[in-house]
Amino acid sequence: MLIGELAERAGTSTRALRYYETHGLVRPARSANGYRVYDEAELHVVREIRSLLAVGFGLDDIRPFVACLRAGNAAGHVCPDSVAVLRRKLAEVDAGIARLHVVRQELRDQLAHARKQREETCLRLRTPPSSP
Repeated sequence: MLIGELAERAGTSTRALRYYETHGLVRPARSANGYRVYDEAELHVVREIRSLLAVGFGLDDIRPFVACLRAGNAAGHVCPDSVAVLRRKLAEVDAGIARLHVVRQELRDQLAHARKQREETCLRLRTPPSSP
């Protein structure tokens, strides 16, 4: 298939495919006239790339998954190098979640403090001054 058909079937652009190619992730054959020609295996590779990009992996992180597919595996996540990337990415996500929990608690605390301050201000404004 030509680059336009691959792009359409993979749900991406021809520009993205050329970008993946410049990073060594996609390997087209070349026809006699120089056109890029892709087989079904490249469609599987591009779909893997797109799914990993969608969940936050960078191109360097994706390389082991593509290598795993090129080694003949049905899925890119079954090889040891891919598993190592998954573990590292999971640790990054867990750390990000922990940071977000801290931020959420800080925001809750500030909001509670703001409500308390507002209630105290409103109460002072409603209470008449006491006479000596």
